[in-house]
Amino acid sequence: MLDPDLVVRADAAAVAAGAPREIRGARNWAKGAVNFARGARFTRPALVNGVVGVVLAPRGRLFRVLRFTFANGKIAGIEVVGDPERLRELDLAVLE
Repeated sequence: MLDPDLVVRADAAAVAAGAPREIRGARNWAKGAVNFARGARFTRPALVNGVVGVVLAPRGRLFRVLRFTFANGKIAGIEVVGDPERLRELDLAVLE
Protein backbone atom coordinates (compact mmCIF):
# COMPACT_ATOMS: atom_id res chain seq x y z
CA MET A 1 0.00 0.00 0.00
CA LEU A 2 2.89 2.42 0.78
CA ASP A 3 5.53 3.24 -1.79
CA PRO A 4 8.94 2.31 -0.32
CA ASP A 5 10.12 5.85 -1.13
CA LEU A 6 7.16 7.49 0.61
CA VAL A 7 7.63 11.14 1.64
CA VAL A 8 5.56 12.51 4.53
CA ARG A 9 5.51 16.26 5.17
CA ALA A 10 3.80 17.93 8.11
CA ASP A 11 3.20 21.55 9.00
CA ALA A 12 4.66 22.87 12.25
CA ALA A 13 1.36 22.50 14.12
CA ALA A 14 1.12 18.80 13.23
CA VAL A 15 4.37 17.72 14.90
CA ALA A 16 5.78 17.94 18.40
CA ALA A 17 8.45 20.55 19.04
CA GLY A 18 11.79 19.29 17.79
CA ALA A 19 10.27 16.44 15.76
CA PRO A 20 11.10 16.25 12.05
CA ARG A 21 8.60 17.82 9.67
CA GLU A 22 9.58 15.45 6.88
CA ILE A 23 9.96 11.69 7.00
CA ARG A 24 11.28 9.66 4.08
CA GLY A 25 10.70 5.98 3.53
CA ALA A 26 7.71 3.77 4.20
CA ARG A 27 9.51 1.86 6.97
CA ASN A 28 10.39 5.06 8.82
CA TRP A 29 6.83 6.33 8.58
CA ALA A 30 5.33 3.01 9.65
CA LYS A 31 7.52 2.90 12.78
CA GLY A 32 6.33 6.36 13.85
CA ALA A 33 2.74 5.79 12.79
CA VAL A 34 2.34 3.09 15.42
CA ASN A 35 2.42 5.90 18.02
CA PHE A 36 -0.70 7.40 16.45
CA ALA A 37 -2.67 4.14 16.32
CA ARG A 38 -4.58 4.99 19.48
CA GLY A 39 -6.22 7.91 17.65
CA ALA A 40 -7.36 5.72 14.76
CA ARG A 41 -10.87 5.42 16.16
CA PHE A 42 -11.31 9.16 15.54
CA THR A 43 -10.33 8.96 11.87
CA ARG A 44 -12.58 8.87 8.85
CA PRO A 45 -11.80 8.64 5.13
CA ALA A 46 -12.46 11.91 3.34
CA LEU A 47 -11.97 13.91 0.20
CA VAL A 48 -9.60 16.77 0.97
CA ASN A 49 -9.83 19.43 -1.73
CA GLY A 50 -11.01 16.60 -3.99
CA VAL A 51 -8.09 14.28 -3.10
CA VAL A 52 -8.28 11.09 -1.04
CA GLY A 53 -7.33 11.60 2.58
CA VAL A 54 -8.20 11.07 6.22
CA VAL A 55 -9.59 13.42 8.84
CA LEU A 56 -8.85 13.05 12.54
CA ALA A 57 -11.54 14.63 14.69
CA PRO A 58 -11.64 13.51 18.33
CA ARG A 59 -14.89 14.52 20.06
CA GLY A 60 -16.04 15.97 16.72
CA ARG A 61 -13.32 18.65 16.58
CA LEU A 62 -11.11 18.67 13.50
CA PHE A 63 -7.54 18.10 14.69
CA ARG A 64 -5.51 16.77 11.74
CA VAL A 65 -5.96 16.06 8.06
CA LEU A 66 -3.84 13.70 5.99
CA ARG A 67 -3.88 14.14 2.23
CA PHE A 68 -2.46 11.37 0.04
CA THR A 69 -0.74 11.36 -3.34
CA PHE A 70 -0.43 8.14 -5.31
CA ALA A 71 2.08 6.70 -7.77
CA ASN A 72 1.84 3.27 -9.38
CA GLY A 73 -1.12 2.33 -7.20
CA LYS A 74 0.67 3.06 -3.92
CA ILE A 75 0.69 5.96 -1.48
CA ALA A 76 3.76 7.97 -2.48
CA GLY A 77 3.19 11.09 -0.39
CA ILE A 78 1.31 12.22 2.67
CA GLU A 79 0.73 15.81 3.71
CA VAL A 80 -0.23 16.23 7.37
CA VAL A 81 -2.09 19.45 8.18
CA GLY A 82 -2.58 20.55 11.77
CA ASP A 83 -2.47 24.33 11.57
CA PRO A 84 -5.97 25.59 12.50
CA GLU A 85 -5.94 28.31 9.83
CA ARG A 86 -4.96 25.83 7.13
CA LEU A 87 -7.57 23.35 8.38
CA ARG A 88 -10.30 25.99 7.99
CA GLU A 89 -9.28 26.57 4.36
CA LEU A 90 -9.68 22.92 3.33
CA ASP A 91 -12.71 21.67 1.43
CA LEU A 92 -13.58 18.44 3.28
CA ALA A 93 -16.12 15.77 2.45
CA VAL A 94 -16.16 12.90 4.96
CA LEU A 95 -16.90 9.57 3.29
CA GLU A 96 -19.09 6.89 4.82
